[in-house]
Amino acid sequence: MFSKILIANRGEIACRVIKTARRMGIKTVAVYSDADKDALHVSMADEAVHIGAAPAAQSYLLIDRIIAACKQTGAEAVHPGYGFLSERAAFPEALAKEGIVFIGPNPGAIEAMGDKIESKKAAAAANVSTVPGYLGVIEDATQAATIADEIGYPVMIKASAGGGGKGMRIAHSRDEVQDGFDRARSEAKSSFGDDRVFVEKFIVDPRHIEIQVLGDKHGNVVYLGERECSIQRRNQKVIEEAPSPLLDEATRRRMGEQAVALAKAVNYDSAGTVEFVAGQDKSFYFLEMNTRLQVEHPVTELITGIDLVEQMIRVAAGEPLAFTQADVKLKGWAVESRVYAEDPYRNFLPSIGRLTRYRPPVEGVKEGVTVRNDTGVYEGGEISLYYDPMIAKLITHAPTRAQAIEAQADALDAFAIDGIQHNIPFLSALMDHPRWREGQLSTGFIAEEYRGGFAGAGLTPALTRRLAAVAAVIDNIGNARKRAISQQLPGRVVEFQHRRVVRLGEVSLCCEVDRAAGGFIVTVLDPQGRPAGTHELRSGWKPGEPVWQGTFDDDRISVQVRPRLNGVALGHRGVAVAAVVYTEREAELAALMPEKLEPGSGKQLLCPMPGLVVSIAVSEGQEVKAGEALAVVEAMKMENVLRAERDATVKKVLAKAGDSLAVDAVILEFA
Repeated sequence: MFSKILIANRGEIACRVIKTARRMGIKTVAVYSDADKDALHVSMADEAVHIGAAPAAQSYLLIDRIIAACKQTGAEAVHPGYGFLSERAAFPEALAKEGIVFIGPNPGAIEAMGDKIESKKAAAAANVSTVPGYLGVIEDATQAATIADEIGYPVMIKASAGGGGKGMRIAHSRDEVQDGFDRARSEAKSSFGDDRVFVEKFIVDPRHIEIQVLGDKHGNVVYLGERECSIQRRNQKVIEEAPSPLLDEATRRRMGEQAVALAKAVNYDSAGTVEFVAGQDKSFYFLEMNTRLQVEHPVTELITGIDLVEQMIRVAAGEPLAFTQADVKLKGWAVESRVYAEDPYRNFLPSIGRLTRYRPPVEGVKEGVTVRNDTGVYEGGEISLYYDPMIAKLITHAPTRAQAIEAQADALDAFAIDGIQHNIPFLSALMDHPRWREGQLSTGFIAEEYRGGFAGAGLTPALTRRLAAVAAVIDNIGNARKRAISQQLPGRVVEFQHRRVVRLGEVSLCCEVDRAAGGFIVTVLDPQGRPAGTHELRSGWKPGEPVWQGTFDDDRISVQVRPRLNGVALGHRGVAVAAVVYTEREAELAALMPEKLEPGSGKQLLCPMPGLVVSIAVSEGQEVKAGEALAVVEAMKMENVLRAERDATVKKVLAKAGDSLAVDAVILEFA
């Protein structure tokens, strides 16, 4: 076994590998760029080596810098994590020349499977069912459109190298193929240094299901069940689960056996994932093989009890697998949410900055439910412009799917993050979505269920009562604290009304609040002032804490709490609402106050995120139509097309290609 390994990566996956290596008694070496000198993985490792400037192309993608770091520290092996150099055959080849072990598959397997075009040819040769498409390299947009016409729409335009949703476009017409081809090729070039793309048939209403395989250097290969990754946005996975609610045991076996056959055909000898696109009728087609550890590997670990990072290390050290296919048993259900630094209320645009507050839910096992948080950040750290905007992966495991989802919803409610925008409200709302709960999934789920974007979950009557009761209790605790201020003039004890009007956005609810042993009793009143329901709330919450955790009747709940002028902002199950608690007289007066409206910016195109201007598509004096492309801004390795919201005439162009813009910087002005 190795005594020291180097992790050629950053963020949460570097921290994840370090944890397993530490448990195995293996020392670790971290590498870092200028932007990551204060990163969590640097402090967690036993040693750390600086390898270059902030852009990945000047640090994490430089093979010679990684090898130099190995020689400097005496690291015997390298774990690549995912992304960066993890699927480049040149990397293990270069390591081998220096006598350094690559903790991953052999270069031949990477060559055969890492390239999407070549992998489809290999899969077809191994009698694995594949999606109809053109597997050759496409030279230009005209050829791509001709091929798409022959295959039939819709089609998927996809970069041959890389993954993570980059360099992928769905086209429903010849015009969309032309634009999508250029965008996919540009993203592929900037992200992977390889602008080859191919075209294949897009399966309508598909599901994304993948099989985890594990092979050793002695010819043994097993599959560890499947993961369902159908909840995606712009081809980027958002939520994963294991097993899949679609598959039965027979379909699982067929998919697993095909995945193993493909892995054996290329002498696969590490952890890898064979991805399939599946129809709602349980038909399935080979999509691609990722010759590395997947982002979503924790859900497989929790249902199998197998540490995939440990197995990769043991296989790389030459050990045979210690178990057979018959030993692999799936237990319970696991759900993973990817917590990203992005603003769900602004079409999920990237958000960067400092984490002024980062308080994840408590990890561990309680009453048969596991909560796990894989992260590479800490409170006070920064989310950088240069890398993927992932903050953490939150994973829950329970005996059933419903219990795992409920545990995930509770854990998301308890996750406190401030300083940047994040997608937790969206993830929380999604956990309560009926279609998700029923397992009626497809890769179009988000686009279909949130056609107008995400504006927050709606206040149901049950949520209204729950949040109103919490707001009333918070107000009561605050009032009691004010009454206890020392050095007040002596006299009659101040008493305040226990009847309150709670305003949640546009909704008002009248209730009475009474202290009880260990908590509060909140009585909700109907419009005539008669009792309409009583609830008992218990919590150890104190003013200033970001999460109210306690019980509402018999339910354990968590509610995000942030102070605001004359009230608090509450967040729970995807609902984000401003809560104000009044006396009845205050409520009457508040109803008479005029509402101050913020001025609009309808005559300007603002940069929605910090980013680099790739191109400006219009000129001064030009008339544009609603939906027409105005500019392309690149942020966090993704190109974002900014389109006109309505018909207008361009008055001024205030930015040019190559400009680096801050959020809300003015790009165009309209007449």
